[in-house]
This record gives sequence, structure tokens and C-alpha cells, in this order.
Amino acid sequence: MIFLDTSAIYALADVEDPNHERARDRFRVLLGAGEDFLTHNYVLLESIALVQNRLGLPSALRVAREAQRFDVEWVDEAMHDEAMERLARAGQRRVSLVDQVSFLVMRRRGVAAALAFDRDFVEEGFRLYEG
Repeated sequence: MIFLDTSAIYALADVEDPNHERARDRFRVLLGAGEDFLTHNYVLLESIALVQNRLGLPSALRVAREAQRFDVEWVDEAMHDEAMERLARAGQRRVSLVDQVSFLVMRRRGVAAALAFDRDFVEEGFRLYEG
């Protein structure tokens, strides 16, 4: 199982994104290998909002439809509170609430790698899937 981050979802959606080709190629390889994708509803919200803002509603709706193929962890109040505590402890480090939730989800589900273009995953002890 591979964690799917907003940075990869957006790169897949935007053909002009500098990471589009890499994201597309890595996603295809993982699909071909029968790999499952894990994400959470905060990533989906962030991704859909970003795509809608930059690429328009039809593209955002396509992302929402495609996301039905993923294993989506739904953030409950306890996970949200724990991520908020981690965010507060992080202090000046520029790691978002969404990233904090991602790290919690990955640890809880035993996922070591992310399809992402965000180095914060590496700094948090995870591996970026590079193909």
C-alpha cells in the first residue's frame, strides 16, 4: 500500500505541473503492480479545492470521482485533535495540519512510502516512492 498525497494528486491532474510526468509514470507503475492507494479525507478536500481553484470545477469533479478508487481514512475528532497537538509542538516547522494527519494515518496503517513530492514525508521518517 502506498500513501497518496495532495502533491501527487495535483501533479496528476495538471499537465502543466512540473511533476506531472513523474506522477503519471509512477502512478501507472503502481496501478500495474496492483498496489493499493491510501489517503484521507483531508487530503481529498485539499486536493479537490486546489484543483478547482487552479483548473476549474470539471477537473475537480474528475479528481473526486477518481478518488473513489482509493482507500480513504476518514479523520475523526480524536485524530484531528492529535494532529493539532503535533502541529502545535512542531512550532516553526512548515508542516501543515493535513501533513500531520497524513503522518498519523501512515503510522497507524503501517504504510512506509508515499507517492508525494513533499520532502516533509522524508523528514518525518517515511520514504517517497520514486519508481
